[in-house]
Amino acid sequence: MQPVFATDAATAIPIWLVDAGTWPNVRARLDPAAIAFAEATGFEPKPGRHALLPDAKGRLAAVVFGVDPPGRAGRDPFLPGRLPALLPRGTYRFAEPPGDARLAALAFALGAYRFGRYHQATDREVRLVPPDGAGDDLACVVEAVTMARDLVNTPSNDMGPAELEAVARKLAERHGGAIRTIVGDDLLAANLPLIHAVGRASTRAPRLIDIGWGDADAPKVTLVGKGVCFDTGGLDIKGETAMRLMKKDMGGAATVLALAHMIMGRGLKIRLRVLIPAVENAIDGNAFRPLDVYPSRKGLSVEIGNTDAEGRLVLADALTLADEEAPELLVDMGTLTGAARVALGPDLPPFYTDDEDLAASLAAHAAAEHDPLWRMPLWHPYDQMIESKTADVNNVGTSGFAGSILCALFLARFVSEAKRWLHLDIYAWTPSAKPGRPEGGECQAARALYALLCERYG
Repeated sequence: MQPVFATDAATAIPIWLVDAGTWPNVRARLDPAAIAFAEATGFEPKPGRHALLPDAKGRLAAVVFGVDPPGRAGRDPFLPGRLPALLPRGTYRFAEPPGDARLAALAFALGAYRFGRYHQATDREVRLVPPDGAGDDLACVVEAVTMARDLVNTPSNDMGPAELEAVARKLAERHGGAIRTIVGDDLLAANLPLIHAVGRASTRAPRLIDIGWGDADAPKVTLVGKGVCFDTGGLDIKGETAMRLMKKDMGGAATVLALAHMIMGRGLKIRLRVLIPAVENAIDGNAFRPLDVYPSRKGLSVEIGNTDAEGRLVLADALTLADEEAPELLVDMGTLTGAARVALGPDLPPFYTDDEDLAASLAAHAAAEHDPLWRMPLWHPYDQMIESKTADVNNVGTSGFAGSILCALFLARFVSEAKRWLHLDIYAWTPSAKPGRPEGGECQAARALYALLCERYG
């Protein structure tokens, strides 16, 4: 994808963002011929409506675009994300800084996204000069979100564990980080048996990707992302409809890599570690089976209630490894449960933590960044629902109730030393296009987490 931001403000065409309250003032500042043209074409300052206004020689002189007024219930601050598809080739600028200049520029840039790996995605050559105050790191954030979307959108034949490792390696090297991997049967020697069990049936070897960056004496922040590059469901095989989108089951890995890119690009004062268990949950004669019992790195024995609950298994070993360093903050995320989608839908991922300060801070940043998240309870009375008669814990409950909560409670058993732990159950996909959010892979929660980390470690 071509860069969407430009620097030549002098020749950039102004875009006026207007609503019913601001339109009269803007109208008074436009050339009479432009006003007449807007009226002749029926422009009204309604959200999403636009007009291309010519000068006396017929050249494009300005753009007016309707947005939601401040405070309107249900307003969509990403409406400027429609602009790249509406505007002719050229360089543009906002005529006046919008209420949230950074968000408007972000929406514009993310609305320009096209996934073009397998066909020619036309570059409309629409560029934006970011408003003053939009943030020096905005281009890095856009690049990170684009990377995550590309990773999720790439089909699994071209995005297996080895290909995901190659992306992580390139990112680490770009920022001067270190990377190591543990592959195949070496996972057993390294005491990562659950990662090995989930991935061993695939012809593409499972692995743990381990990135380190930053000053060793700085506060430790560790990100763990589910990297299931395709999920058949294992022997508890998914149906056709459920399996169709399983190329996105590495969305947690894509998102933590995007967040890591933001962190390293900004140079935050932390010791960053990124752990990605990268596997394919395939079916073969050596696939793990329902009611098998496996050891974990933590020392807990795990009964397999369902092979389609594999993400929490690979995260369990990775979380244990991360937890052994007792980081200041341990964050894991993955595309984990349909229950989360039933409860909150595709656009509102739940998060879990027992730390009240962390929960309040993350919720505030999610709202400010318009990167929505919703806190769900780590309801410990439900712990008995994942008890096993033959092992220390079962990877699923038996009742069908509280699926997302039970996943969080399962993972909580593998975290004991971290100062703060945060679990996110993301969807990583936009089912139908919205302004700034094309249909397809999506980078959820990374911008909210980045804002939180900038506040604490910037």
